[in-house]
Amino acid sequence: MSLVSASFDLPVTGDYAGDWALVDVETSGLIARRDRVLAVAVITIGPDGEQTGEFSTLLDPGCDPGPVEVHGLTVERLRGAPTFDQVAGRIGAMLQDRVLVAHNAQFDYDFLAYEFARARMWLPVSQRLCTLALNRQVDPPTDDMKLGTLAAHYGVPQQRAHDALDDARVLAGVLRASLREAARLDLPLPLVSCPPRAESQFTPKPPKTPCAYRNPGRMAPGGPLLQGMKIAITGETAHARAELVGRAVAAGLNMMTSVSRHTSVLVTNEPASQSAKARRAAAEGVPVIDEHAFLRLLADVQNGTVHEATVAASLTAPPTAVQATVPESAVASVPEVSALTPSSPGTAVPVPRQPGEADGILGVPLMGRRVLVLGGAHADAAAARSRVVELGGSAAVNLSTSVTDVVVLVDGDKDRRMSRITALGLAVHDADWLMFPISTNLDTAASRPKEPHVLPRGGVIDLPMTAGQPAPEWYITATWAPQGDCEIDVVAFILDEDEQVLFDEDFIFYGAPENPAGTVRLLTGGPAEQTIALHLASLPPATQKVVVAAAIDGPATFGAVGPIQIGAAPGTSGSPLTRATLDAATTERTLLLAEIYRRGPIWRLRAIGQGYDHALDSLARGYGVDVAN
Repeated sequence: MSLVSASFDLPVTGDYAGDWALVDVETSGLIARRDRVLAVAVITIGPDGEQTGEFSTLLDPGCDPGPVEVHGLTVERLRGAPTFDQVAGRIGAMLQDRVLVAHNAQFDYDFLAYEFARARMWLPVSQRLCTLALNRQVDPPTDDMKLGTLAAHYGVPQQRAHDALDDARVLAGVLRASLREAARLDLPLPLVSCPPRAESQFTPKPPKTPCAYRNPGRMAPGGPLLQGMKIAITGETAHARAELVGRAVAAGLNMMTSVSRHTSVLVTNEPASQSAKARRAAAEGVPVIDEHAFLRLLADVQNGTVHEATVAASLTAPPTAVQATVPESAVASVPEVSALTPSSPGTAVPVPRQPGEADGILGVPLMGRRVLVLGGAHADAAAARSRVVELGGSAAVNLSTSVTDVVVLVDGDKDRRMSRITALGLAVHDADWLMFPISTNLDTAASRPKEPHVLPRGGVIDLPMTAGQPAPEWYITATWAPQGDCEIDVVAFILDEDEQVLFDEDFIFYGAPENPAGTVRLLTGGPAEQTIALHLASLPPATQKVVVAAAIDGPATFGAVGPIQIGAAPGTSGSPLTRATLDAATTERTLLLAEIYRRGPIWRLRAIGQGYDHALDSLARGYGVDVAN
C-alpha cells in the first residue's frame, strides 16, 4: 500500500508543479561504472499531486551483491529475480517525459544510465531534480541531509531504510515538504539538464598508475632522458603508439596526452607539423626529438627522484578537535602562470573564531547569524560580507531558512527577493548596522545543532581525523546566485609536490567529470551548485594537493556573478564542517576556490578566493594541462 496520499498538496503553478518520477536504487557498490543495481523502485506523480504509478522489483545483477549488511539483499533473495534488461522497457516508460527525482540524484541517474547502456537502450531522462541539493538550498535545521533525517524533520514516516520501495515513498513525502519550503522562500528549483549520453561514455576505464617519479624538467640538448620526464607524442610513428607508450612507462617516464610548459620533450617525426601538440610545443619552447632518437634514449633512461612519501601518521599526533588557523600566507599558493596576473592582491584577513566561543562575546556580535547582503556596488557588497565574517557571522549568497538578517545597500530594495523577505519577517538593516550591530540571541540559530565553522578568505582548517585517518570522503560544494546569462563550471586539479598534474586525467571538469581511479569526481546538483567529491583515503601518496576552481563560460566576469560560497562536508549527506563566502574583484573569469592539501598525516582545507582575468585554458596550462587537447 502506498504511503503517498491521494492529495499530494503541491503548489500547482510554475516550477513547483510537474510530472515527477521518484526513483530509488539499491546497488552492489558505490561506483556506477563498475557496480550494479540490485533493486529499483519508481513512483510517478502528476502536476495535480495525484500518484499515477508505482513499480518496484529486485534484480539479478549477475555478480556479488556487495554490502548485504546495508541493503539486506543476499544472493538467495535475488535468485530468480529479473535482469535489468528484462524490466528496462517498463522503467523507461515511467521515466519518459518526466523529471527524475532522487535523493543524491546523480548517483541514481548514473547507475540507471549505465544499466540502460548495458541493455543497449537510452535512459529517457532530460531533466533531474535532487532533493539533497534542493534541501541544501532550503537549509533546514537538521544534523545532516540524509533522507531519514529529512523525513524525521518533515514528519514523513519511514518503515524500512534502504528498501527501494519504502525509500521512494519516503522520498515522495520529503519532496512534498521540500517543494513547500522552496515555494515559501521563492527559490528556483535546481533542475539539471540531462542530455543523451553516448554508450562509450559508460565504458569502464582501467585506473592509470601514476608515475612514481617527480618531473625533473625539460630534456637538455644532447642529454639523456630521466625518469619522471613528461613525454608527449604527436603524428605518425613507425612503431605502434601503444608500444612506444608501454616501453616509455616501463622505463619510468610519464606519458602525457597534451603539451604544456611542464612537458619535458615532444616526440614527432614531423617537426613542422601543425598539430595542436606541435604548436603548443613551439609556443612553450619544449624540446622536440624524432622517434629514432627517442628509441635510442629509451635504452638508457637515467634514474629519477621518487615522489615525496606522506609522513607516517605516527610521527604526528592527530588533532583532538577541529583546528582553524590564520592563513599561512595572506594568499594561498597559486600556479606559476606567467600570462596570469592576479587583479586582487592578497590582504591580511581576520583571525577566524574558534568553535565553542560563547555567543555575544566582544568582537563576535553576529555569532549564530547568517546575513544576506543585497544591492550595492561590487566592492561595497564584498566589504559588507567581509565585515559580517569579521563580526563572527556567516555571509549568505542566497535566501534560505537559515538567513537571520538582511543588509540592504544601494538599490538593494529593488532585489526581487525583498517582497519575500518582508513576508518572512526577516530583520532588515542598512549598511550602518554592520558598524555597531546589536547582539541578540536567536531562536533560529539556537535550533541548529551544528553551525559550520566560518572561514575568511585565506583561512585554513584541519579536517578531523579518526584513529589517525581523515574521513574517507569529503564533498566540497560551491554555490552561487542563479545566473541567467552565463554558466559557471567547477573544476579540480590533482597535483603533486611540484604543483603539477601527474597526468592529463587529473584535470576534472564537465567533459571529464571523474579521474580514472574514481577518487575525485565532479557532481552537479543544479545550475547554481556543483560539488567536487574527494576520496582522500584512496589518493596516491604522490598527490599532495587538490585545487578546486571555478570558471565562467563566456565573456561574463565574477564581478557580475557575485560571491561564491564553498562548504566542506564529510560524506554526500553530511552537514558542512566549514563554510566560506568568496568575492572576486570585478574582471576575473577564473577563481581559485579552495585547496585541500597534506600537512604530514593531516589534510587541511584553505579558502582561497583568488581570481584571474584569463580563461580556464590559461589556468590549466599553469598546472600542466592543455585544455585544447
